[in-house]
Amino acid sequence: MSEETVPQQGGGAGSGTGTGQPKGLLQQMEELMAALNADLSALERSTAGRAEDGEAG
Repeated sequence: MSEETVPQQGGGAGSGTGTGQPKGLLQQMEELMAALNADLSALERSTAGRAEDGEAG
């Protein structure tokens, strides 16, 4: 039963909606993780820059 409701790999022409939804969610998660990593990297750089400025002065 579960094999019919949740196809793991591409099937016939009628399975576009079944495989499209999980793939879309995975793509959204990957994009969100990439954005989060970029934000954290920028925050880390700005925090490190402030720490260096504080130690020097």
